[in-house]
Amino acid sequence: MKKKTISTYILAAFMAFSISSCQDDLDLLPNDPDTYTEFDVFKDASTAKSALAKVYASLALTGQQGPSGSGDIEGVDEGSSQYSRLLFHLNVLTTDESVIGWGDPGVPDLHNISWSTSNTFVEAMYYRLAQTVSFSNSFIANAEKLAENDQEVKAYIAEARFIRAYVYYNLLDFYGNVPLVTAISSELPQQSNRKAIFDFVESELKTIELELKEGRTNEYGRVDKVAAQALLSRLYLNAETWIGENRYTDAVTYSKLAMQSGYTLNTKDVNGNGSAYDELFLADNDSNGAQNEAIFTLNFDGTNSRTYGGSTFLVKASIGGNMKATDYGVNGGWGGPRTTKALVDQFSSSISSTKQNGEPTTWKDKRAMFFTDGQSLEINTIGTFAEGYAVTKWSNKRADGTGAKDTTGEYVDTDVPLIRLAEIYLNYAEAVLRGGSGGDRGTALNLINELRTRAYGDTSGNITNSQLSLDFILDERAREMYWEGTRRTDLIRFNKYASNYNWPFKGGAQNGTSVAATRALFPIPNNIIVINKNLTQNPGY
Repeated sequence: MKKKTISTYILAAFMAFSISSCQDDLDLLPNDPDTYTEFDVFKDASTAKSALAKVYASLALTGQQGPSGSGDIEGVDEGSSQYSRLLFHLNVLTTDESVIGWGDPGVPDLHNISWSTSNTFVEAMYYRLAQTVSFSNSFIANAEKLAENDQEVKAYIAEARFIRAYVYYNLLDFYGNVPLVTAISSELPQQSNRKAIFDFVESELKTIELELKEGRTNEYGRVDKVAAQALLSRLYLNAETWIGENRYTDAVTYSKLAMQSGYTLNTKDVNGNGSAYDELFLADNDSNGAQNEAIFTLNFDGTNSRTYGGSTFLVKASIGGNMKATDYGVNGGWGGPRTTKALVDQFSSSISSTKQNGEPTTWKDKRAMFFTDGQSLEINTIGTFAEGYAVTKWSNKRADGTGAKDTTGEYVDTDVPLIRLAEIYLNYAEAVLRGGSGGDRGTALNLINELRTRAYGDTSGNITNSQLSLDFILDERAREMYWEGTRRTDLIRFNKYASNYNWPFKGGAQNGTSVAATRALFPIPNNIIVINKNLTQNPGY
């Protein structure tokens, strides 16, 4: 499906559903009458498809009127309530990948790893995920009768079940023990344990793997069976951390299935800069070759699906200082997040030029996409944008240098990949090194070198077998996937989040300090605990 087409479906679905969240919806209990109605949107496959778009849209957009004006979630700035923007706040800003100088309530506490049970962004993510569970459950319940005689609608239900499983994967990661709600109910739900949530996600993904379309046969922007296999790869990689079970062999198995699916690493250097990596994050990443690598994406269109989250946030928030917004296809910057020295140092072996003071300015590894002019490497004051290198990974320009659809430069076209093939390469390599059977070290080495060959434009950055280690994999994940919403999860899995590794301003200290191990989970929002007495708070809160 072309980007414009899916965006139109999403916009139409938002208008058709005309849903507004309230607090009762957000207890993972979709029983409020405003949450859904029967509509006649399930009269045939065509109208059911528009309803399915609402399920997808719940992760991409924020309300009923475009970027602002009638938000789905109360108590938070609407632009900040969008899923991938919240993912940035919870899984990027809480790590070595970013700091942000904004003083909005709750923001400084994220990088300081000092959030409370009422942190605005911790609450908003819980609400956003809960709402998507509600939408998914509503769609599945309403579409089931139609699916009895329509195989296409049956496939739509499998897609909605994937979205629900993906959301529960997030809830499992962020909050641990949450209610498991799979049907509309008027009862306050009981709290499930982490193992039950894990088993549910695993079971759902294995079931729908047989019902989703084959790899790369669905419309662009909609999931296929490879998305289920890829998410299983990710799930199994974290099993030992989350539920104490070694599932690395399963991680190898499902990584292999996803890699053998028809998706390919994007190596098409359209703009001729010596690397195809940057084209993964440009405004035409639905058509410039990047789409061949993107297994699960959030699609954005500057004219049809407008939001101040998504890629609009990733592009505009990262622009400030001496940067020219027009170089990135937008009309201005917000002077927000930069990166820390810890991430820049991951590229230290590929430095090709420096400032007079020795700070790096260019790298042979083209994944090091930093703006250094007028920026200092060290950060003394988080509120000063010029301290810390700016990140230029995301852009609203096309690979040929032309602009995107919204000629005002206010909203961004770039799609946000939530799972791409490069991650599966890394998952496979890590699972093999952790002892998973069914794979081999030689293949793992080759896969890592494929990523590095793309990054360098040649084989000069390739590593040898003796250099391949788990520590190297963690660092390579940072180099390949920074600002894509995986870092906190990775650091926890490697036992380097709470302790054993510090970065600037971790724990509120300029040079970083250890934090309580209980910070590996976010708290269940306090007002949810108040609403539902069946819930017990996570330890440490």
